[in-house]
Formats: sequence, C-alpha cells, structure tokens
Amino acid sequence: MAKPSFQRLGTSIDVPNVQALAASIANPADVPPRYVRPEAKADPVVSDGDSELPVIDFSRLLHRGFSREESAKLHHACADWGFFQLINHGVPDQAMEKMKADIKASAQLPNSLEGYGQVFVVSDDQVLDWADMMYLITRPLQSRNIDLWPAQPLTFRDSLSCYSMELKSVAGTLLEVMAKNLGVAPEEFSTIFQDEPQGVTDVEGLQIRKGGNWFPEERLSIATFHGPREDLMIGPLAEIVKGCKPKYVSMSYEEFTKFLFSAKLDGRRLMESLKL
Repeated sequence: MAKPSFQRLGTSIDVPNVQALAASIANPADVPPRYVRPEAKADPVVSDGDSELPVIDFSRLLHRGFSREESAKLHHACADWGFFQLINHGVPDQAMEKMKADIKASAQLPNSLEGYGQVFVVSDDQVLDWADMMYLITRPLQSRNIDLWPAQPLTFRDSLSCYSMELKSVAGTLLEVMAKNLGVAPEEFSTIFQDEPQGVTDVEGLQIRKGGNWFPEERLSIATFHGPREDLMIGPLAEIVKGCKPKYVSMSYEEFTKFLFSAKLDGRRLMESLKL
C-alpha cells in the first residue's frame, strides 16, 4: 500500500516568522495589513453563566447503565455547540503530564524559533494570526517526519508518541458513538478515520463561538486534530440525506482543508459558505 501523502495539504507560502516580525517592528502602525483585524468586525467575547460548555463523561459513554443518557448529551453538544469538554477519558495522567512538561520545556529552550511559524498559508491575501505555531504529524506512523520533532528535551519524542496513541483510542470511541447518534453503523466513522492523519500543535488559548458570541475557555497547551485521508470525499452522509437534496456541498478533504485555511475563519460561519 502506498504511503499517504500530505505534501499538498502541508504546502504553505513562506511568510516571515511572527516572533521575528515583532522584534523588528517598533511602531504598532507598521504591522503588516494581513495581520490586522479591525475590532468592528469582531464578534463580542462574553462570559455567560447560562451557556456553560457541555461536559461529556467518557466513562459513562462506556457504561451500559449510563451510555444512552450520555450519548444523548454528546449528540446535543455536537448539534448545538460543535464542541464539548471530555472528562474521565482514560488517558493516563502520566502521559498527559509528561506531554505538557515536554511541550513547555521545548518552548523555553534557547533558539526555540526553529520549527515555529505559519502553516497552511495558501494565498498572498490570506488574513493571518499574529502568532506562530508548531505542527507535527503523529499518525499514521509512516507519515511522521521525526527530523522535525524536537530532539530536546530527550523525552519529547517518546512522550508525543505515547500521547498521540492514547488520543487515537479515545477519538475512535467518540466517532463510533457519534455515528450511532446519527443512526448509521458505528464503523461508518471509525473506519474513515482509521490510522489516518493526526496532528498535534501547541496553542496559547481557546475561544468557542456560539450564537454569534465568543466564549473564553481555560487555556489548552496542546491541540490534536484527527482527519481522513486527503482524497476522501466528505459531505452529507447518504444514510442521513435518504434521497433528499443535500444542503451542503461535497468535496475532497484536501479541497476542504485548503478552503478552510484560505477563508476568513470565524467558527461555525464556515458552514454557511458550504451550503448549496
């Protein structure tokens, strides 16, 4: 079997490192226009006690006595928020703490600019975040570029390998429950994502968009993304459409990824632009 190729997804126009830009700019007015986002165009950031982030108990999803109730909560969270917090997920504390410690130690090393920057820059007009990131492909195993993984601290690579394997297992179970909630075979999703692209990046904060407002959440040190292979067609499931006209377009995952990163990203508004 041929090795999956991620070069087309990972191709990115070369842009200056944000940390280097910040060091060279004395006047805020000199910030390049592509990094400027007028406040007038921004949605408000609110803290609403009545709109708490849904919390899903992973252990209850696996428990015969509570799985139906918890699955219903997960379905509501996916439909209403598109986001949820997962607790009791079974990922060992040691794996999480080692990963956090190694990410933090790596970022604090001298010359830590290496490996950081912008990715998925596909247009000269694309609006960019005033931030750098480090993105590493962790799965499938044959797609790992170990040369790009930090060699320091010495435990980093082992920590990331262990952590990514644990998250793969959790993600697989969640996908099966989501499929059941949609009335399709559990393997419908898990097969699609079986040993397909998984990437890890370190991020500085998190906000979730719901109802036109942004809700701040506690900082996350690590974000992990799970995706299908790049040539897979994604769109409304035939089992759900059931002969009716689909409301959204279908496209390859490669096309979707390029569209995602070339558009102005503002949460779930992306779905509006994909409607037929």
